[in-house]
Amino acid sequence: MHLFVDNLTNIDFSYLDRQRGLVGETWLANTTLDGALDSQGMVCDFGIVKKTLRHWLDDQLDHRLLVPTLSPDLELANHGGQISLIWPLASGEQISVSGPEQAFALVETESIHPQAVANWSVRQLAGAFPTHVDQLKLSFDSETIEGAFYHYSHGLKKHLGNCQRIAHGHRSRIQVFVEGQRSRELEQQWAQRWRDIYLGTREDLQGEDPKTLRFAYQAQQGRFTLALPSRCCVVIDCDTTVEQLAQYIANTLAGELPGQEITVRAYEGLGKGAIASAQQ
Repeated sequence: MHLFVDNLTNIDFSYLDRQRGLVGETWLANTTLDGALDSQGMVCDFGIVKKTLRHWLDDQLDHRLLVPTLSPDLELANHGGQISLIWPLASGEQISVSGPEQAFALVETESIHPQAVANWSVRQLAGAFPTHVDQLKLSFDSETIEGAFYHYSHGLKKHLGNCQRIAHGHRSRIQVFVEGQRSRELEQQWAQRWRDIYLGTREDLQGEDPKTLRFAYQAQQGRFTLALPSRCCVVIDCDTTVEQLAQYIANTLAGELPGQEITVRAYEGLGKGAIASAQQ
């Protein structure tokens, strides 16, 4: 007998890629359980499935930086619960990150992609369900977006939850309206502008040279640092909450289109976001 749960939950995270660099992502999780029926006539109670898997995904993957530990290029060290790593890019540049170990998911694979992460997750979940469950299957899908979207990573040091981690992110759609009329052209332009971008707050910028930006801050969970190519970053003068990002986009577009009212509907991952307007 097969039990399935589609769209069980979604996870927002970032991962390291040789070509793309630091990539913000959002995946939907789906699961199937195979096994015999128990005394209740069930493979497993849906409540147990949802609670167990959601808790594990929220705790172990959501708002973390996924690191492919079997990549031969990775340099990684753990000193007393503080992880530091160096990730070389195909361009010859590199990304370096450090922070408390709870901000990372060390995935035993050579590269981060949905099937590899699903397989690793299933191994970690061994024994989490009743013995009559013979097999757990997990899959991750991306939201179908008809229109513009971008991948961004960021960190919110003032956040009291896991958003304070310096390298987590989202795959987010964007909608732009000029004088009340939707502009798909501007949406695509902005999606290209923020393609695989890191959005940093200026007060967290600790150093820069022509090719590299270095961010660092102390948050409730610990000390975080990040250095990456400047071409992969946008530095803004406010925190990178979705509310302030929506306003930043609206203000920027209003400056480029004086005299016209701009409204921006910016998403943070799946099904949530903020709306902001501006006119100059």
